[in-house]
Amino acid sequence: MTFTQVVLAPWVLVACGLVSLAMLGLVLRLRPWQALLGDSGLQHRLMAATLCVALFWQLRAQAVDWLSLHLMFTALLTLIFKAPLALLVNVLVNIAMLAVGRTEWPLLGVNVLMSGVVPALVMVIVWRLVDRYLPDNVPIFIFVCGFLGSALSTLAGGLTMVGLAWVGASDLQVWYVTQEYALFLPLLMPSEAFITGMLLSLLVVYHPHWVATFNSHRYIDTK
Repeated sequence: MTFTQVVLAPWVLVACGLVSLAMLGLVLRLRPWQALLGDSGLQHRLMAATLCVALFWQLRAQAVDWLSLHLMFTALLTLIFKAPLALLVNVLVNIAMLAVGRTEWPLLGVNVLMSGVVPALVMVIVWRLVDRYLPDNVPIFIFVCGFLGSALSTLAGGLTMVGLAWVGASDLQVWYVTQEYALFLPLLMPSEAFITGMLLSLLVVYHPHWVATFNSHRYIDTK
């Protein structure tokens, strides 16, 4: 979910913009584009993923003008490309939404934080826990990362939206409407989890080398 009109206090917009900018700076310091330079297949997959996510973001439920509900796909992107490239894709998609007039420019930092930074961070934590503490089992990887991880990422993004509205809504009505929208989170979580888990399952079976967080030697070859 993302904001489409400015209904937050200026200090919230600035704070979120600074946090998102700091995370983007951290990502750029990791130089994620180096992995793209010598791998044309990865370049094509990344461009295709960016285009597909941008198109899917056009499918949204919007009962009020300033907030929209839609699938984020950040968890799936994080599993496939890892967090740095996933965040770059999220930034590009958010810029595309601005370019076509879906959202307003002051909201770029807020929406990147809510739909990109927070879900990706949650997904990285889940993946790290699975990688370190759970058995090397393909179904465990798919279900815990693909299904549970993406559901938790969606929940975290939604709760971030609620928190931002709580601390910085420009009017009380915005806070009340946000509370009502939060009730839709249990509907968004299974949808995101199902699509992420299904696509991750297909990729792990047919193209495991496309999933950067999946070690096929560890999960398959050693069994």
